[in-house]
Amino acid sequence: MERNELYPVFLKVSNLNVLIVGGGNVGLEKLTFLLKSSPNAQVQMVAPEFLPATLELAEKHDVKITRQAYSENFLEGKHIVVACTDKPEVNEQVYQDCRNRSILVNVADNPPFCDFYMGGIVTKGNVKVAISTNGKSPTTAKRLRQFFEDVLPENIDDLVNNLNEYRKTLKGDFEQKVEALNEFTKGLVNKKD
Repeated sequence: MERNELYPVFLKVSNLNVLIVGGGNVGLEKLTFLLKSSPNAQVQMVAPEFLPATLELAEKHDVKITRQAYSENFLEGKHIVVACTDKPEVNEQVYQDCRNRSILVNVADNPPFCDFYMGGIVTKGNVKVAISTNGKSPTTAKRLRQFFEDVLPENIDDLVNNLNEYRKTLKGDFEQKVEALNEFTKGLVNKKD
């Protein structure tokens, strides 16, 4: 069986500079996905033209819109890049330029040209679950996202906040605190033997 060897991380994109190359439907989808999860993300979009819905969303979130064709200059100061134009040669150029500069890049719908994938995400307050199918099946990720949205209790954020307060009251070293929290949260996972 093939293994998913991706390493999951949660990026503070409000502290990073993100570039989206492309102003069509996929660009709008990527921007929407990013801002839904991280409304304060620092984003610039570059394309000769943009959909009205993209411009509207960009205005609400201080996304910088640049009406120009892509050039390597736009990579200056960027940490993460998503290429989603309708021109494969432009997307591949973005990929090569990013690789040369050690910038993380995702070329939409082209797994070999991706350093990372944008998976399914479930958010309930402070709790966030990310789902990856290793770039194989976005539809499966979507179904799993719907499943987790139903399964995670609505009050899970209260639980997280209460545990955080409880953790602050604990005495002892790190291991003792972990042991106390493990004991306290055992009931969250109901394993049937």
